[in-house]
Amino acid sequence: MAHTTAQLDVQSAADEDARGGSRGMEGEVDARYINEDIAPVRPDQRKWGMKDIAALWISMCACTPTYMLASGLIAEGMSWAQAELTILLGNVIVLLPMILNAHAGTKYGIPFPVYCRSAFGVRGANVPAVLRALVACGWFGIGTWLGGWAIYKIVAVFVPSIEQLPATPLGINAAQLACFLLFWGINVWIIHLGIESIRILLNIKAPLLVALGLLLLFWAHGRAGGFGPMLEKPSAFAAGQAKEGQLWRFFFPALTGMVGFWSTLALNIPDFTRYARSQRDQALGQAVGLPPTMAFFSFIGVAVTSATVVIYGETLWDPVVLITRFESPVVLIVSLAALSIANLATNIAANVVSPANDFSNLWPSRISFRTGGLITGVIGILMQPWRLVSDPTGYIFTWLVGYSALLGPVGAILIAEYYVIRRTKLDLAQLYKREGPYWYTNGWNPIAIVALVAGVLPNLPGFLGTVGVLTASAAWMDFYHYAWFSGFSISFVVYVALSLMRRPAKLAAA
Repeated sequence: MAHTTAQLDVQSAADEDARGGSRGMEGEVDARYINEDIAPVRPDQRKWGMKDIAALWISMCACTPTYMLASGLIAEGMSWAQAELTILLGNVIVLLPMILNAHAGTKYGIPFPVYCRSAFGVRGANVPAVLRALVACGWFGIGTWLGGWAIYKIVAVFVPSIEQLPATPLGINAAQLACFLLFWGINVWIIHLGIESIRILLNIKAPLLVALGLLLLFWAHGRAGGFGPMLEKPSAFAAGQAKEGQLWRFFFPALTGMVGFWSTLALNIPDFTRYARSQRDQALGQAVGLPPTMAFFSFIGVAVTSATVVIYGETLWDPVVLITRFESPVVLIVSLAALSIANLATNIAANVVSPANDFSNLWPSRISFRTGGLITGVIGILMQPWRLVSDPTGYIFTWLVGYSALLGPVGAILIAEYYVIRRTKLDLAQLYKREGPYWYTNGWNPIAIVALVAGVLPNLPGFLGTVGVLTASAAWMDFYHYAWFSGFSISFVVYVALSLMRRPAKLAAA
């Protein structure tokens, strides 16, 4: 099987203009580089309209990490308005590469790792795919921990003694570990059901968590007689305050962190838009669903948390902890159950679909989507996600900014290849073959690897300085604060320049 060919039959699009000029084609492909999970989605199988894409984003954005996202910014001195503006701007910026990379998925029906083959080579595509997959494994672990945390708090309502259990060597107690593994099992079961079950789950979850957020907002406003002192607190960067004149020094690394939050999906968005009916559906659905939901749901987090200072006399950023303060057991359990469902939907859509496809791309004949999802789940456990979210400042400036230094360059290379070099024209069958235009040098495109290294290396000293491995100069630390932007820019320029030198003529050949 590993050395045979398979027939690839891609139907013509019903509406070429809507799909950006997709053309039907068929040809022999190498069975080593294809399976049913990473094969192109036929036009008749593309059922996701604008509302489905919007629901995808509303569902993924309306989650506990988004609710808590502004906390690190406000804790470091931003006012609520400055934090909200930073979050909104970061998501408007990341929306552009998101829509650009989504185009290939909708036009050709291909997932992210196959999309990478045009730039990195049929074999070289495993480099960006694995980088993206490992980041997703970390996020999967975080999402699973947060869902398990909500289950743990539900159990604690009936069995309060579990909160007195001693910590295990892992840093959490046995009951927390059990709830984490229970929620992990639920995730794995949904993965086993397949992609269509994920779409249904997202459409259920989107209105559910938005409704829960609004109820929390109205409750907090009513109980506190307003939204509390946090919304009245001036910025620490304002004149006469503790950090006067330091706003811009903090703003840019914070903005990089906000871009980094969804820089993951900015790469693997073809995994979803391959099911979209048209380019209009994917572009409008993302524009409607992403920036407004991120800004709105993070505002709910800020406003409700601010009200808790008045209601309870302390700042409660964690919505799970806040909900446990409700007096009605029914309200408490329903709210925590809704939060668990919300984390489940976000976790699978944002953090399983991509690495499952990415791991499948490593060995298509042996690793299916479901097997790739299981690999993701195992790595997510091994990364001990409760440690990643223990410090909100480290969460933003080490985790988010750190991986954006890797993913920004990857996104730049993909966009440069698809739009500047290929002019959005790909030979679909050749993406699944040896010895074609995407085989480059033994399956690898050296230019893509050089451009990737060129974009990542300048940010390495700043990252190592941030995590305390070495002492980096102030110049390197400042440069690292722009990790996504600098890495993206450098890799884009290097890739285009080297590609033009190699093939100055017929840039759009495919």
